[in-house]
Formats: sequence, structure tokens, C-alpha cells
Amino acid sequence: MRSKQNHSEVSRRDFLRVGSLSFAGLSMSERAALSASKRDRSQKNCILIMMTGGASQLETFDPKPEAPSEIRGPLKAISTSVPGVFLSECFPQLAQRAGQFSIIRSMYHEAAPIHETGHQLIQTGRLSRGAINYPCFGSVVSRQWGPRGDAPPFVVLPRLIGSLGVNTYRGQQATFLGEEFEPATSMGELSATSEHEIEVAGESMAIQQQYGKQRFGRLLLQARQLVERGTRCVIVNLFDNLHQQLSWDCHGTGAGTSGKVYDYRDSLGPAFDKALSTLLDDLSSKGLLDDTLVVTTGEFGRTPQLNAYGGRDHWPHVWSALIAGGGTPGGQVVGASDARGSAPVDRPVHASELTATIYRHLGLNPESLLAQTDDQEIKLIEAAPVQELVTA
Repeated sequence: MRSKQNHSEVSRRDFLRVGSLSFAGLSMSERAALSASKRDRSQKNCILIMMTGGASQLETFDPKPEAPSEIRGPLKAISTSVPGVFLSECFPQLAQRAGQFSIIRSMYHEAAPIHETGHQLIQTGRLSRGAINYPCFGSVVSRQWGPRGDAPPFVVLPRLIGSLGVNTYRGQQATFLGEEFEPATSMGELSATSEHEIEVAGESMAIQQQYGKQRFGRLLLQARQLVERGTRCVIVNLFDNLHQQLSWDCHGTGAGTSGKVYDYRDSLGPAFDKALSTLLDDLSSKGLLDDTLVVTTGEFGRTPQLNAYGGRDHWPHVWSALIAGGGTPGGQVVGASDARGSAPVDRPVHASELTATIYRHLGLNPESLLAQTDDQEIKLIEAAPVQELVTA
């Protein structure tokens, strides 16, 4: 039998056993401790921006201006506000803000080079195993901390990812945590031509113009609105499918899902540059950036050498991510790829380390336990947070 002292004093570690405690079954003192723990984390948020399709590292955050033309590609590198750090010419506004974010240039995974594996690893920290699909970090946070006011704790914009080519789990659902912790979405079906259905009510025309009134801008403005309202986790699918529309999936064939690297410069890049730059400025001006971790990444990179069509194919061996806000340092580059942009040569960062970093920011110990079944628990995640992004 527990002593009175043990009954009334609930350790922090107890409440980090994610999913293993039912709020309804707690004592009054345990409820008070949990409520206090939740209040301590009430302002922590995350926006994960998925560059669905797998953005090329060489045409985004890790250009190789000194490489041969068949590797560096047709786009130019531009200098940034951080000496010695270059971005693709697609991103002049982000280049001016380089002191506000970190770039990881050594992301990788070792699973099959398909879209779905990268999405699973980034959003759950694990690969599906047999019939077991692991829950998205947003669902875990929703289960642990619950809603903040009347805002849904976890939202996917504009909807869950649809077809990416392989009929398997894509990492954005609650799975064995239960339907109660599934993400809310802003809409149902979204066709390739219906970007203007993405509503951003209650915003001035001036701010809508700053974000850009195309798909990317509207989605990121919605994400800011949700965080401001109280949503803890927002995942933005810049594309929710890869069929019959231009995306970051730049194979170069021009058929179906395939764009060209020139599309990064001529359409995708400018819209993304405008939208993300404005999001960072907007969160900062509203006092939300320090508490909101903004993570931007694709699910893998692209081949270091252009293919016969002038495009790039799937390449999970190295890619880049941009991290801002949440108290993370700005103006730094974490890790490095080789001269061809083909493999990490310094500080490899596995995709699951990004998930662990998100968990830590949102107040969950990666060493804590997740109830997989009634009688089985697993570690929340096997990876550790990226220490270069962790502040006290």
C-alpha cells in the first residue's frame, strides 16, 4: 500500500509514460499534478511543413555551385545574410532571413526509396512493422496534453496525404491510439486546381498578399491562424497527392507526377519563399515564434546527378531540412553533404531524430513510454533529439 506522501506526490516521470495513464482513473492530487504539467507546456507548438514529393537538396537548401553542371544543375546559388551559407536562387527572401533559422544538410534514412517510408519516419519516428502502424507525433501530443481551449490539438492541412504511389501508411494518423486522437483537417477532397477553396477568413488583404494567394501561402496562413487559436501541432501538406499536378517530385519526364528542376525556380520556389518568409515574420510579430517550432522538410532528397530528362530521382541517402523558432539557434548549418550532394560527410541526422526533436520541444521525453496495447509498452522513440537544435 502506498504511503500518503507517495500517493500525493506524482513524479514528472510518471506523466511522461505517454498513453499509459487514463485521466479518468487518476486521484485528485494526480489530476492537479497533470494539470500543472500541462500548463507548463501550454504555449509550445509545432508547425511541420512537408515538401511533399521529396524536394531536391541541390535546388533548395544545399546548392553545389562548384560541382560539375550535371550535378549542380541549371539553377544558381545565392549568398545569404550568413557569410559562407548559400541557398538556391529560388529563395531570395529566405536568404535575407538566414540568421533566423538553422539548416540541416545531412538528413538521411536507410529504408526503401519511396515516399511513404520517409513520411512514416519523419512523422512517427518509426517504420511500420507488419500490420503495426505507429501514431503520428501530433496524435501522441493530442493524447498526452489534450486540447488548449476550443482549438483542436492536432490539425493536418488541407487534408491527409492521399496517393503517393504505394498503397501503405503515410504517417499522419492516430493508429492504435484510437479515433479520438485523429487529426482534424480543414477540408475533404482537394483537386489540383482548387487551391482557392482553402479559406483564410478573418485576415486583411494586406497579410494575404504577403503570404501569397496561391496554395502555399494560404496553407501557411491557415497554419498561423491555428497556432494563434491554440492548436498544438499543425502538419501542412504542401501537396496532398502527387497525381496530375506539379510538385517537388522532379523526375523531369513531364508525365503525371513529374516536374522539372526549372519548376523550382519558376513556380514552386517563389511561392514557397514568399509564404515561409512571411510565416516566420508573422509568427515573430505576434510573439509566437519563440514557442512555435517550424520544421520544413521533404521525405527524402533527389539524386546528385541529373537524369536523362534533366530531372532528379528519389534519393533517401541525404537531403536538407530548415528549422526555425521554438528557441532554436539561427544562422547555423548542422551537418554537411559531400561535394556532390550524395551522402552526409559530417554529423549525419537520421529522419527520426527530427521527430525526437519535435517531441522534446512539445514537452515529451523521447525516453518515455507509449502504450502500444493493453499489456505492451514501447519507447516513445528510439532516436535522440538533434542536440544542435536544443536549448536549455
